[in-house]
Amino acid sequence: MLGRAMDGSFLLSVFIFLCAACVLVPISKLSGLGSVIGYLIAGVLIGPSVLGLITDPITILHFAEFGVVMMLFLIGLELQPRKLWAMRVKLLGLGGSQVGLTMIAIAGIAMIAGFSTGEAFAVGMALALSSTAIALQTLQHRRLMAEPEGQNGFSVLLFQDVIVIAMIAMMPILATMTPFEGVASDYGSEPHGPTGIWLGVATIGVFVGMFLGGRYLLTPLFRIIARSEVRETFTAVSLLLVVGSALLMNWLGLSPALGAFIAGMVLADSEYRHQLERDIEPFKALLLGLFFISVGMSLDLFFIASEPVLVIGLVIGLMALKFIILMGVGKMFGLARKPRLFFSALLCQAGEFGFVIFTFATTEGAIRPETASVLTAVIALSMALTPLILLLFDRMVLPRFNVASSTTGESPVNQHHPVIILGYGRIGQIIGRLLEAQGIPTTLIDNNGDHIEFLKQFHHRVFYGDATDMELLRLAGAKDASIIVVAIANNTELVREIKAEYPHAKLIVRARGRPHLFDLLAEEVHFAERETVRGALALGEAVLMAMGVNEEEAEMLAQRFLELDFENIQQTYHLRGDMGALAEQSEKARALLKETLEEELKQRRTGKL
Repeated sequence: MLGRAMDGSFLLSVFIFLCAACVLVPISKLSGLGSVIGYLIAGVLIGPSVLGLITDPITILHFAEFGVVMMLFLIGLELQPRKLWAMRVKLLGLGGSQVGLTMIAIAGIAMIAGFSTGEAFAVGMALALSSTAIALQTLQHRRLMAEPEGQNGFSVLLFQDVIVIAMIAMMPILATMTPFEGVASDYGSEPHGPTGIWLGVATIGVFVGMFLGGRYLLTPLFRIIARSEVRETFTAVSLLLVVGSALLMNWLGLSPALGAFIAGMVLADSEYRHQLERDIEPFKALLLGLFFISVGMSLDLFFIASEPVLVIGLVIGLMALKFIILMGVGKMFGLARKPRLFFSALLCQAGEFGFVIFTFATTEGAIRPETASVLTAVIALSMALTPLILLLFDRMVLPRFNVASSTTGESPVNQHHPVIILGYGRIGQIIGRLLEAQGIPTTLIDNNGDHIEFLKQFHHRVFYGDATDMELLRLAGAKDASIIVVAIANNTELVREIKAEYPHAKLIVRARGRPHLFDLLAEEVHFAERETVRGALALGEAVLMAMGVNEEEAEMLAQRFLELDFENIQQTYHLRGDMGALAEQSEKARALLKETLEEELKQRRTGKL
């Protein structure tokens, strides 16, 4: 009764979700288990198996899957078509091998267990898929998307997202090989768009329209919105793109996540890409959290308790089988041992698309409802166990490789210093030496063990660790630091996380160039500067003196150039997404700079300045 009443109130359900997330996720993160496990535990507690506060997890799961759609859109924004083409061997070879071998192995085991051919292959298809949400969230959180294990994992997941369309289409054919009757289902029963030959025509038309629209219609629209300076309109257009592309794919009967990915990829070369990322990111994070909570809610603890040996045995057997196949496929494609182990641990679970396939399979009569119930619990439990498996990988497997590879250094400790420098390379060292000369105590962190060993000869105490790890920053005393210097190169996401975790600290940040500086200014850091600008000005100053300008005037010109250039950056910041307007303003700024410097130099020489 209580559950039905609560399900009837949307606001109350939202309140329950937020309470569970706000209480359990921080506890889980602080305990070292990670946020995903916190969401899963929250789902288990408020779901029908424990407190029964919300009793319809499947409906919520379908809604929460939109978080996966948004995640694929953001990944598409980072992946230009030429990069996707460069991944074609991994996409088809690695992804195809994993899905094909896993499906055949599971189907073979099912047939040995007495399943009919149609049902065995339906089970094999559903369980061959991995969780896009968990795997990609993990890769993004660990910043591994550009690493070998990240690219290989993404190739497999993208292939799975595409092949799931063909798997769903196969269900009616597999149903002809089974004696079962279909079971009515509301999910997936919506009428789609055209059929037959017109479906192919419509599919080609939609993809061509998305490409042309992204290239020739959206850029002028974004330019108008950027000039209007109405921030919420840009957010609305960002959401409209994601929802519209997902609806188009759904109309064609294809994967909404695939549509969002293609839409993002079309816009990957756009100068507005970073603005789109910033606008979509909060919605993606919230919906992914909701997705993980709904997975936890879908765990039927009563059923698992009634058949513990069967369910747990199937989960262990499935994950072990997929792990072995992934290790073999990874070796076939030349992955080193450490990336191969992580790649296999990351993808050895079943995935959220398995829920969809089982729903379609029972509707068509390709699989028995009781079989689907057991295997749905297996999917949910395998997804819930994945963060724990990765935690064990970090604690038990990864240290063996770290010890065997290169020298490291001592782990950070809280020295209660007012300043922390993240990255003690060529830029961090200059900052550190300047502060040391003034007697300012500083905590130094770098991730190059050999470099740290070298610096020991010069009596520098540098701690070893990944500066992007928030737990490491906590151990280093970030909560006590008043200033955090971010001297590592790729730092925009790190800046966001530090601002969220340690809002009291002033952030002094290294920027690679003007576009990066714009990104950092958008994050409202205390101070950011381009890494080469002052060195280049010193060289320019030397050139002026070599050309006959006296030292005092050359120094004045260089200093005023820097001041006027930064003023121009502040004035053009709002145009950062509009390359045309920036180019126009840049031409005006160059003329103004020349005029201003000439006038000030003239006044100085005539004694008026």
